[in-house]
Amino acid sequence: MRERQGVRGLLRGVFRSGSGPTGTVPPEVDPELLLRVLCHEFRTPISTLTSLTRTLADERRDLTGADRRAITELARDQAAHLQSLLRDATAGTGALVSPPRPEPTVPLAGILREAAGLVPVGRRRARATRSAGSCPVPAGRTRQVLVNLVENALRHGPVEGQVGLYAALRGPGLSILVTDEGRVDDALLAALRRPAPGAGMSGLGLWIVRQLVAADGGALRAHRLRPRGVALEVVLPLANDCADPSGTRVGPAGSPAWG
Repeated sequence: MRERQGVRGLLRGVFRSGSGPTGTVPPEVDPELLLRVLCHEFRTPISTLTSLTRTLADERRDLTGADRRAITELARDQAAHLQSLLRDATAGTGALVSPPRPEPTVPLAGILREAAGLVPVGRRRARATRSAGSCPVPAGRTRQVLVNLVENALRHGPVEGQVGLYAALRGPGLSILVTDEGRVDDALLAALRRPAPGAGMSGLGLWIVRQLVAADGGALRAHRLRPRGVALEVVLPLANDCADPSGTRVGPAGSPAWG
């Protein structure tokens, strides 16, 4: 069973980005923040499992063998994530200070395939360069980031709008785009700049994604697409064994332009 980042790892990342010394954990955990993170992180796998089982049960959809394998793998992973959340919730705050375990790495292509499986076939756009797809990435964190961003695009974008996943090597990093046909508004920009989570659930998902990306030395950015749409870009440092054999950094053919 794949390991997931879990609430313990997430909150460790939050504490590392706080005012205390790097790698230290404060003596008390904010119970309100813990509850909000738990509620948000429960929502994503539950809605994901609902969507996946609905897709499998829909006899009108002509799913390929690859589609079914990706759906099955993602459903298994989301179930494991729920189990991890339940363990963290019942273990108490003492579990939040346990030493982090090394995050296993997997090729990005498999995670992209699983995340794309959340999007109905007619609304799905996915493309990655071969070099980007073969890049090893932290399995649990990257999967959680992409699932959260795709769920966010489905929840907040136009009901019948296209949702895209694109990956390429750009400059010094690995670029992963999650796009929808919505727009960049003040609420989105505020969520991307906010140093601490705001009140309630609004913007909490993007704040969680930022913490997970930052744990790997990456960044989350927003772009306006032309002629319309929004792209959230995850930029991760390249692993030592992730390199374009041609020596160039190019975007995926047909990927959207952004400004």
